[in-house]
Amino acid sequence: MPKPALKLAFLFLLLACLFSFNIADTATIVNGTTTTLSRQFKEAPQFYNSPDCPSITNDDLDEDEDDSSSSGNVNIVCSDRAVHVAMTLDTHYIRGSMAAILSVLQHSSCPENIFFHFVASASANTSSLLRVTLFNSFPYLKFKVYIFDDSHVSGLISTSIRSALDCPLNYARSYLARLLPSCVRKVVYLDSDLILVDDIAKLAATPLGASSVLAAPEYCNANFTFYFTPTFWSNPSLSLTFANRKPCYFNTGVMVIDLDRWRDEDYTTRIEEWMELQKRMRIYELGSLPPFLLVFAGNIASVDHKWNQHGLGGDNFRGLCRDLHPGPVSLLHWSGKGKPWARLDANRPCPLDALWAPYDLLQTPFTLDS
Repeated sequence: MPKPALKLAFLFLLLACLFSFNIADTATIVNGTTTTLSRQFKEAPQFYNSPDCPSITNDDLDEDEDDSSSSGNVNIVCSDRAVHVAMTLDTHYIRGSMAAILSVLQHSSCPENIFFHFVASASANTSSLLRVTLFNSFPYLKFKVYIFDDSHVSGLISTSIRSALDCPLNYARSYLARLLPSCVRKVVYLDSDLILVDDIAKLAATPLGASSVLAAPEYCNANFTFYFTPTFWSNPSLSLTFANRKPCYFNTGVMVIDLDRWRDEDYTTRIEEWMELQKRMRIYELGSLPPFLLVFAGNIASVDHKWNQHGLGGDNFRGLCRDLHPGPVSLLHWSGKGKPWARLDANRPCPLDALWAPYDLLQTPFTLDS
């Protein structure tokens, strides 16, 4: 082969090797089957506590509270001094989850005092793979992965206006009080399609008052009747559910939850009862949100709207671009059909997607680490 042709062939071979290295699938073997994750992520920088952060040691915990199945420093699994964050985790939304985690750590005053509780689907058989993916990008992260049995809700889910809303894992937030250790008394639940630009400890410190089970930003100008069908409103025994309450819409993608109060009143069963009725009568259209509204609307602690600038993914049908709501911003939430990573990949980003992009840890095919 002539030398120029040989050099050209070598160059193509080198580029092919670099390309395959950067997009090489992460793989794990589950029950004898190799499961792959088609994207690879960069390692995130480590963020450290400030000198004013409380120190969490073994003295804070009982011996039986230590959990060796957790990753990172197991000392804070049950500590009330830690900020506990719960998220669901799956391969479809993993890119958004990684960005969300990075944003939480980057803007936290005490990142080493944050413990993440991740819930993964049992049926997907990817929990080991997801754990490895998290550890590779966040080797210092303190977290535990919990397995959610889809059968808990598979028979209760009714089809909604968007198929993504019917995923059983979308309902796992209703089971956090059962999944997480009983020593975890309070948790901040976050969706995977958001980023924080403020200290999550401020959100976690939201006072819940004497009786509220959860706190979230409320939107009382929204048309609350929209979330339920005429069948619901025309039935007095059902519409009276909101008697003596001033129900307002709230987004379940950002919530502060008192797990002790949830467990005491068994709110999981209350939500399931509404889902069972939905299967018989079709009283709502929108996935896992309406049962939360039925149980909690009008009885939640208020949170400043800056903690959930939601709807940036547009509506549930077309996912059109939207602007921020007026006022300050601590959390940006791409709820709705359009996700920033998908729009960026398609080269059709919305203007606000540029705010998500700096937190994207995806390893691009031709990125060379220094």
